[in-house]
Amino acid sequence: MKPYAESCEQNQEPILEVLKEIFADRQRVLEIASGTGQHAVYFGRALPHLTWQTSELAQNHAGIQAWLDDSLLPNVLPPVAIDVSAPKWPIESVDAVFNANTVHIVAWQEVETMFAGIARILDEGGLLCLYGPFNYGGKFTSESNARFDAWLKSRDLNSGVRDFETLNRLAESHGLLLQKDVAMPANNRILVWQRA
Repeated sequence: MKPYAESCEQNQEPILEVLKEIFADRQRVLEIASGTGQHAVYFGRALPHLTWQTSELAQNHAGIQAWLDDSLLPNVLPPVAIDVSAPKWPIESVDAVFNANTVHIVAWQEVETMFAGIARILDEGGLLCLYGPFNYGGKFTSESNARFDAWLKSRDLNSGVRDFETLNRLAESHGLLLQKDVAMPANNRILVWQRA
């Protein structure tokens, strides 16, 4: 049985529209936290010029592999084990990184470690593309995001919708400069940074 996430189904088309443009000249993308594997298969099929490297915690690899086995896509690679809280990753270099819906799930300390890891493997001129809900000026952009934040914190006090400004300062501290901030459906955004 392949794992399935409704949210992937709902957001993959609008995300793809943005990726088509920003990843047009990219070659090798690392997807951090590939989850079910649905995004990897959908984006990999639509962007055949990319080598799409999936990654996840080891316990989620079988689910991703089930999606890959069904899709038979030559450009989407089996998952490597990446824990965003760990300092060492089994990837040397990529010219793009994609991540959806992780920074609000993990603790801030793990977000910091994740950005350090991204900066380490991202080529000069490489792009980081982050999808999810973000606050601006310390305020929620919608009622639904405020409710989502409350739900996240009820599960884990260290999680929650992150402030754009704090994330951007963290990115800049690693030499990543903001290129785009794109409004997405359901009060989400895509943030794109480029390694200087």
